Amino acid sequence: MTALESGLRKQLERAVVRARDEAEAGARAALQTLAVREREAFASMDPAQRDLRTALRAKAKNLGEGEREAGYAPLIEEIAYEQWHRMLFARFLAENRLLMHPMGAPLSLEECAELAASEGAENGWDLAGRYAARMLPGIFRAGDPAAQVLLAREHRAALEALVAELPRAVFTSDDGLGWTYQFWQAKRKNEVNASGVKIGARELAPVTQLFTEDYM
Repeated sequence: MTALESGLRKQLERAVVRARDEAEAGARAALQTLAVREREAFASMDPAQRDLRTALRAKAKNLGEGEREAGYAPLIEEIAYEQWHRMLFARFLAENRLLMHPMGAPLSLEECAELAASEGAENGWDLAGRYAARMLPGIFRAGDPAAQVLLAREHRAALEALVAELPRAVFTSDDGLGWTYQFWQAKRKNEVNASGVKIGARELAPVTQLFTEDYM
């Protein structure tokens, strides 16, 4: 394996920055659909949606240190992170022959697409993401309500296209995984620096990049 050359780094950076914007837009829309900021659930919501809404509201309150509204933006960020990184990690694993079927056989993304219907998945990316999450429970926590939010199809399709368009070399390089962390934080880092706000716990990681994600 080799380090990413500059052209591939720029391509990866563009993809990750676009992915964060797309994933956050999708997360914001999903929370609106689930009435997370509303006083009451929508009458049209089924019991499962109502339960998820309750869990998300509790998580927002926790993220906001007791203030639900203050936790809304961090909740969007967490949902976006889950959605993008499930796909991204699925491809990292698959390109290195590390994405495993529950029975123990390695799978390619093409094989995931073939198995998707029989496994009750929407498509190959959905199934690959499920398998990746199962393999990495320390990163993708099954009981976390942020992981249970389903983005609208147009947002999922946009994220799938972004990860699919990246060259294989990105995923087989020595440092591709590390660059994804830097690029995911880039926009937030610029926003914090431009705002001039006092650096708190939430701002520290993107600004300093001293605190890395669990997968690092």
